[in-house]
Amino acid sequence: MPTPAAITLLPATIANQIAAGEVVERPASVVKELLENSLDAGASQIQVDIEQGGIALIRVRDNGHGIRAEQLKLALSRHATSKIHNLRDLQQIGSLGFRGEALASIGSVARVKLISHFIDAERAYAMMLEPNHSAEPEITSHPVGTCVEIRDLFYNTPARRKFLRSEKTEWGHLQDVVRRIGLSRFNLNLQLNYHNKLSLSLRPATEDNEKLQRIAKVCGKDFSAAALSVDTAQSGMKLSGWVASPTFSRAQADMQYFFLNGRFIRDKLINHAVRQAFQDVLYGGRHPAYVLYLDIDPSQVDVNVHPTKHEVRFAQSRWVHDFLFRAVTDCLAQTRPQATEAENTAQNPGLSNAPVNANTINASTSENKANIASLDRPDFAEKNTPFPLPRQHPLKIKEANQQYTQFFQQASAAADAAAKVHLPPAMENPLPPLGYARAQIQGIYILAENAQGLVIVDMHAAHERIVYEQMKTAHAKQSIQSQHLLVPVSISVTEREADQAEQSTKFFTELGFEVSRAAPETLLLRQIPVLLRKADAGQLLRDVIADLMTFENSPRLHEHMDRVLATMACHGSVRAHRSLSLDEMNALLRDMENTARSNQCNHGRPTWVQLDMQQLDQLFLRGR
Repeated sequence: MPTPAAITLLPATIANQIAAGEVVERPASVVKELLENSLDAGASQIQVDIEQGGIALIRVRDNGHGIRAEQLKLALSRHATSKIHNLRDLQQIGSLGFRGEALASIGSVARVKLISHFIDAERAYAMMLEPNHSAEPEITSHPVGTCVEIRDLFYNTPARRKFLRSEKTEWGHLQDVVRRIGLSRFNLNLQLNYHNKLSLSLRPATEDNEKLQRIAKVCGKDFSAAALSVDTAQSGMKLSGWVASPTFSRAQADMQYFFLNGRFIRDKLINHAVRQAFQDVLYGGRHPAYVLYLDIDPSQVDVNVHPTKHEVRFAQSRWVHDFLFRAVTDCLAQTRPQATEAENTAQNPGLSNAPVNANTINASTSENKANIASLDRPDFAEKNTPFPLPRQHPLKIKEANQQYTQFFQQASAAADAAAKVHLPPAMENPLPPLGYARAQIQGIYILAENAQGLVIVDMHAAHERIVYEQMKTAHAKQSIQSQHLLVPVSISVTEREADQAEQSTKFFTELGFEVSRAAPETLLLRQIPVLLRKADAGQLLRDVIADLMTFENSPRLHEHMDRVLATMACHGSVRAHRSLSLDEMNALLRDMENTARSNQCNHGRPTWVQLDMQQLDQLFLRGR
């Protein structure tokens, strides 16, 4: 057996290199630490110069308050910092850096030159830091602020250097860090140069439109165009920023920027809260995009839980989670035609066939719900359009031609009459955001005309969202209305499914069902929610039982209640290939305008698209 080695203190050089393994992973890690130091110094202007992906050169200049000459040497030592002084400071960290390890760790694996001009000093001083080499500050010229120059990263640790990726990859990681810093402070003038060529320039922004322009330089113009504003506060927490509409979802979680008290973090609790808010508006495995800022009392969060400080721990994690979930959920409620097409309310004189009856345009939400719930009332369109509309029944060719001719004769007469009669201003009502239905295609899509042009609606997807939101609201108020079936429906299931239904009687009652067991493999359905009265009762019950068996226990089931309601809504919505009358189609459009998140169905697919006149003209090469 070999003789055990004696316990000794590690040399300072080795200790620093071990610490550098936690702080300095790659050139991007160095840039992050230096930029955070600049921000903590109160800098409003920062310039970053990079060569060879940050391996050959990293230079960061700022106009912060600088470092005193007598403290330059101390600043390059381990655990030397001006940001915390006692345990109380550690429990309420307000700065980005606080451990005092960055410069010493960087200096152990690279050649470092530090130049600083303290705000109250007459001169600037420079100092070199290299492993096994001690130097003293020397007088130099430099404006107020600090410049840190890093050369030959990992030159003395070949094992670390060989694990670096290509120059292009390291440059990409470095750009990500600079972009995140740029998004964290809108008052910061930030410039990034690569091989003496300007790569990124972010100017200070104060107004919301300027901030969105700045975000567009990082996230792209499409993100800014799809951005929904968030600004809410509660219980000492404030959330602000922008969430992209679900139509701007991403294949990867590569456009998610969350800043806690100005610090960029990646936290599981944060991700879960935002993801949960998006759960019924995102399609498939897509990921949301957002730039969000959470301000909270520093004493209520611990940022000292990970070397990179990307993960945090909240004192009241449940409160934070619920606050974020509600804030993002309320923001996504804006995704309805009324919110995204507000400009459609401008009067368009070119649409002479649009209804002008004030009662029609200002129809109440309750009336619309009644129309879309029944989908059986044929008197809406005839009463509220300038001329009688043809019924959408299959006609023979001869009958169809006669009706077609009659239709346009009446339309022409109505148009001539409208041209002669000038409506008073009180009667000149604007078009609704989704306009008015004109036709239905293959029993699947509704064609409508609004102020912008053509609207195409997936009627099943749209109605599914409407029913889903109605069921969520009713369930939250514990007021799901049920209807007894005249004759109970007998449903054949497996014995396991029957056992699950028997154990979940209370849950079925909560959803508006009354289910009993008639035999080992037979269930009787006696009562069903009113909203789902036209659904296939047998298939609906089987699908709900399948959800129950998937979620296994009651606590988990209640967490996934929305998914169960979504399953029910899918069965309760109007099916494809069903012919709707114009009044039914218009009722559906009005309900979409009054339903939160109606831009997407429960599965995240779009419910409608807009083709404006310019897009239609392009299809036919008009104007060329």
